[in-house]
Amino acid sequence: MTISRKASSRPRLAALLFRLGRGARSLLRARWPDGVTMRQIRAIDLAPGRPLLICDVDEVTLHFIRGFEAWLAEQDLYLAPDSWSIEGNVRRMKDGKALSTPVVRALVERFFKERIHDLDPIAGAAESLADLEQAGAQIVLLTNLPHAYHEPRRRNLLRHGFPWPLVTNSGPKGPAVRALAAKVQAPCAFIDDHAEFLESAGRHVPSAGLVHFLHDARFARHAACPAHPHVRVHDWRAAHAHVSHLLGRPQKVARQVRPAARR
Repeated sequence: MTISRKASSRPRLAALLFRLGRGARSLLRARWPDGVTMRQIRAIDLAPGRPLLICDVDEVTLHFIRGFEAWLAEQDLYLAPDSWSIEGNVRRMKDGKALSTPVVRALVERFFKERIHDLDPIAGAAESLADLEQAGAQIVLLTNLPHAYHEPRRRNLLRHGFPWPLVTNSGPKGPAVRALAAKVQAPCAFIDDHAEFLESAGRHVPSAGLVHFLHDARFARHAACPAHPHVRVHDWRAAHAHVSHLLGRPQKVARQVRPAARR
């Protein structure tokens, strides 16, 4: 999903969750995350010789859309699955009229303030990550979210069995993936639901195995495919299998895997 971005001194709303708009694509060439993100990454103790899985949070480990839709219903609103976008798709129940971008921005910000601590886990996510860790992988959770929400998000994750280090980020994820991958000399995989973030990771860490996770079929049909070689999965059973393979032979798999057909 995407939402447009205006110049502002406050954190971009896109940093809450959604992929970059076209006007921000040049940021894909950025080399390093912001200072707060870098401090979080430096604080993570990773074993150089063990493989690394970097995993997104919203719509990969936690149900953002489900929580957002339930909250919208309380406001007599709904989210129409008409495109991979928030803009134009938050509508009034009484007449189906789409809300303006500024109103949608304010709603999303309100939702995070009120419900970020109370999102449900996606089936199989915690169990799969725990199994991958047991098999030798190191796991870091990487979420595009204003840094002020780091602690409530961490508590939400802990409550649902996600004890792994959490990094909050803004903008493209490639620089953060690069900084994390630089801490190990072992295979690295990155799983996310946004094509732009996978594309950014592929630019910064060409050897990384990329997994495009799209479990909500309503929106998956609108999702773009990253240009870099990747696999697309729709549940954690498939994600577990592919990540296991990628962490064993990431460079070889990255050359061989081709995008699956869109749903």
